[in-house]
Amino acid sequence: MTGQASSQDTPAPPPRREPAPAMAPDALPPEGEALARLLPERLSDYSPEIGASIDEVVCTVAPGDVLPACRTLKDAPDLSFRYLRLLTVVDYVEQDGELEVVYHLYSLEHHHKMVLKARVPESRPALGSVTSVWRGANWFEREMHDLFGVEFDGHPDFRTLILPEGFDGLPGRKSYPLHDYDEW
Repeated sequence: MTGQASSQDTPAPPPRREPAPAMAPDALPPEGEALARLLPERLSDYSPEIGASIDEVVCTVAPGDVLPACRTLKDAPDLSFRYLRLLTVVDYVEQDGELEVVYHLYSLEHHHKMVLKARVPESRPALGSVTSVWRGANWFEREMHDLFGVEFDGHPDFRTLILPEGFDGLPGRKSYPLHDYDEW
Protein backbone atom coordinates (compact mmCIF):
# COMPACT_ATOMS: atom_id res chain seq x y z
CA MET A 1 0.00 0.00 0.00
CA THR A 2 2.77 2.35 -0.76
CA GLY A 3 1.88 5.72 -2.21
CA GLN A 4 -1.69 5.70 -0.92
CA ALA A 5 -2.76 7.79 2.04
CA SER A 6 -5.37 6.39 4.33
CA SER A 7 -8.28 8.48 5.53
CA GLN A 8 -6.66 8.50 8.97
CA ASP A 9 -3.50 10.18 7.63
CA THR A 10 -5.12 13.20 5.96
CA PRO A 11 -7.05 15.74 7.96
CA ALA A 12 -10.56 16.57 6.85
CA PRO A 13 -10.78 19.79 4.88
CA PRO A 14 -12.28 22.71 6.77
CA PRO A 15 -15.99 23.24 6.19
CA ARG A 16 -16.59 25.26 3.08
CA ARG A 17 -18.00 28.68 3.76
CA GLU A 18 -20.12 30.00 0.94
CA PRO A 19 -19.74 33.71 0.34
CA ALA A 20 -22.87 35.72 1.00
CA PRO A 21 -24.64 36.39 -2.29
CA ALA A 22 -24.26 39.94 -3.48
CA MET A 23 -27.49 41.87 -3.25
CA ALA A 24 -28.46 43.61 -6.45
CA PRO A 25 -28.87 47.32 -5.91
CA ASP A 26 -32.15 48.96 -6.76
CA ALA A 27 -31.49 50.39 -10.20
CA LEU A 28 -34.54 51.40 -12.17
CA PRO A 29 -34.08 51.73 -15.92
CA PRO A 30 -35.05 55.13 -17.40
CA GLU A 31 -38.61 53.97 -18.17
CA GLY A 32 -38.91 52.73 -14.57
CA GLU A 33 -37.76 56.09 -13.21
CA ALA A 34 -40.33 57.87 -15.42
CA LEU A 35 -43.02 55.47 -14.21
CA ALA A 36 -42.09 56.05 -10.55
CA ARG A 37 -42.56 59.81 -11.10
CA LEU A 38 -45.89 59.31 -12.91
CA LEU A 39 -47.62 56.83 -10.57
CA PRO A 40 -48.15 59.09 -7.53
CA GLU A 41 -50.16 61.47 -9.71
CA ARG A 42 -52.14 58.79 -11.58
CA LEU A 43 -52.94 56.82 -8.42
CA SER A 44 -53.36 59.81 -6.08
CA ASP A 45 -56.93 58.74 -5.17
CA TYR A 46 -55.52 55.56 -3.58
CA SER A 47 -52.66 56.99 -1.44
CA PRO A 48 -50.02 54.69 -2.92
CA GLU A 49 -46.63 53.97 -1.40
CA ILE A 50 -44.14 53.99 -4.27
CA GLY A 51 -40.74 52.35 -4.10
CA ALA A 52 -38.40 50.16 -6.09
CA SER A 53 -37.06 46.65 -5.85
CA ILE A 54 -34.11 45.76 -8.03
CA ASP A 55 -35.36 46.94 -11.47
CA GLU A 56 -39.11 47.28 -10.88
CA VAL A 57 -41.34 49.98 -9.50
CA VAL A 58 -43.28 48.72 -6.47
CA CYS A 59 -46.61 50.30 -5.53
CA THR A 60 -48.55 49.39 -2.39
CA VAL A 61 -52.23 50.27 -1.93
CA ALA A 62 -54.99 49.36 0.53
CA PRO A 63 -56.91 46.14 -0.26
CA GLY A 64 -60.09 48.07 -1.07
CA ASP A 65 -58.20 50.13 -3.66
CA VAL A 66 -56.75 47.22 -5.66
CA LEU A 67 -59.57 46.90 -8.21
CA PRO A 68 -59.94 50.62 -9.05
CA ALA A 69 -56.16 51.07 -9.06
CA CYS A 70 -55.82 48.16 -11.51
CA ARG A 71 -58.44 49.72 -13.78
CA THR A 72 -56.50 52.97 -13.76
CA LEU A 73 -53.20 51.18 -14.43
CA LYS A 74 -54.70 49.40 -17.43
CA ASP A 75 -56.85 52.18 -18.90
CA ALA A 76 -54.65 55.28 -18.50
CA PRO A 77 -53.02 55.84 -21.93
CA ASP A 78 -49.67 56.81 -20.40
CA LEU A 79 -49.60 53.60 -18.31
CA SER A 80 -51.34 50.90 -20.42
CA PHE A 81 -50.66 47.93 -18.16
CA ARG A 82 -52.60 45.50 -20.32
CA TYR A 83 -50.62 42.41 -19.35
CA LEU A 84 -50.90 40.75 -15.94
CA ARG A 85 -47.70 38.68 -15.85
CA LEU A 86 -48.35 37.00 -12.51
CA LEU A 87 -50.50 37.20 -9.42
CA THR A 88 -49.12 35.58 -6.31
CA VAL A 89 -49.36 35.67 -2.51
CA VAL A 90 -46.60 35.94 0.11
CA ASP A 91 -47.18 34.56 3.61
CA TYR A 92 -46.27 37.08 6.32
CA VAL A 93 -48.62 35.53 8.87
CA GLU A 94 -45.94 34.66 11.46
CA GLN A 95 -44.38 38.15 11.39
CA ASP A 96 -47.38 40.42 10.79
CA GLY A 97 -50.53 38.27 10.73
CA GLU A 98 -51.01 39.17 7.07
CA LEU A 99 -50.83 37.82 3.54
CA GLU A 100 -49.49 40.03 0.75
CA VAL A 101 -51.20 39.77 -2.63
CA VAL A 102 -48.78 40.71 -5.42
CA TYR A 103 -49.67 41.66 -9.01
CA HIS A 104 -46.83 41.76 -11.57
CA LEU A 105 -47.79 44.04 -14.45
CA TYR A 106 -46.25 44.94 -17.81
CA SER A 107 -47.02 47.56 -20.43
CA LEU A 108 -46.37 46.20 -23.90
CA GLU A 109 -46.88 49.68 -25.32
CA HIS A 110 -44.49 51.60 -23.04
CA HIS A 111 -42.13 48.74 -22.12
CA HIS A 112 -42.32 49.35 -18.39
CA LYS A 113 -43.06 46.92 -15.60
CA MET A 114 -44.22 47.24 -12.05
CA VAL A 115 -45.50 45.39 -9.02
CA LEU A 116 -48.74 46.29 -7.24
CA LYS A 117 -49.11 44.99 -3.68
CA ALA A 118 -51.82 44.90 -1.02
CA ARG A 119 -51.77 43.28 2.40
CA VAL A 120 -54.79 41.46 3.81
CA PRO A 121 -55.24 40.15 7.36
CA GLU A 122 -55.06 36.39 7.91
CA SER A 123 -58.39 36.57 9.75
CA ARG A 124 -60.19 37.78 6.57
CA PRO A 125 -57.91 37.40 3.54
CA ALA A 126 -60.13 39.00 0.90
CA LEU A 127 -60.06 41.66 -1.77
CA GLY A 128 -61.87 42.37 -5.02
CA SER A 129 -61.32 40.18 -8.06
CA VAL A 130 -59.49 41.77 -10.98
CA THR A 131 -60.93 39.36 -13.56
CA SER A 132 -62.99 42.25 -14.94
CA VAL A 133 -59.71 44.06 -15.69
CA TRP A 134 -57.59 41.12 -16.92
CA ARG A 135 -59.33 37.89 -17.92
CA GLY A 136 -56.07 36.04 -17.25
CA ALA A 137 -56.47 36.76 -13.54
CA ASN A 138 -59.14 34.03 -13.42
CA TRP A 139 -56.74 31.12 -13.00
CA PHE A 140 -54.25 33.09 -10.90
CA GLU A 141 -56.97 33.99 -8.39
CA ARG A 142 -58.28 30.42 -8.28
CA GLU A 143 -54.76 29.11 -7.66
CA MET A 144 -54.09 31.62 -4.86
CA HIS A 145 -57.45 30.72 -3.30
CA ASP A 146 -56.52 27.01 -3.38
CA LEU A 147 -53.02 27.50 -1.98
CA PHE A 148 -53.42 30.42 0.45
CA GLY A 149 -57.17 30.79 1.11
CA VAL A 150 -57.42 34.34 -0.27
CA GLU A 151 -60.99 35.21 -1.29
CA PHE A 152 -61.38 37.30 -4.43
CA ASP A 153 -64.80 38.92 -4.08
CA GLY A 154 -66.73 38.99 -7.35
CA HIS A 155 -64.75 36.17 -9.00
CA PRO A 156 -66.94 34.56 -11.70
CA ASP A 157 -65.96 30.90 -11.10
CA PHE A 158 -64.34 29.90 -7.82
CA ARG A 159 -64.06 26.15 -8.44
CA THR A 160 -60.87 24.58 -7.17
CA LEU A 161 -58.13 24.71 -9.78
CA ILE A 162 -55.15 22.64 -8.68
CA LEU A 163 -56.18 20.76 -5.55
CA PRO A 164 -58.55 17.80 -5.49
CA GLU A 165 -62.14 18.44 -4.38
CA GLY A 166 -62.46 18.28 -0.61
CA PHE A 167 -58.73 18.88 0.02
CA ASP A 168 -58.32 20.12 3.58
CA GLY A 169 -55.60 22.70 4.11
CA LEU A 170 -53.73 25.59 2.53
CA PRO A 171 -50.45 24.18 1.18
CA GLY A 172 -49.04 27.57 0.14
CA ARG A 173 -48.87 28.79 3.72
CA LYS A 174 -45.69 28.38 5.72
CA SER A 175 -47.69 26.84 8.56
CA TYR A 176 -48.94 23.95 6.42
CA PRO A 177 -47.69 20.66 7.94
CA LEU A 178 -45.73 19.12 5.06
CA HIS A 179 -44.41 16.29 7.25
CA ASP A 180 -47.98 14.99 7.79
CA TYR A 181 -48.50 14.41 4.08
CA ASP A 182 -50.63 11.40 3.16
CA GLU A 183 -51.50 10.25 -0.35
CA TRP A 184 -55.19 10.77 -0.96
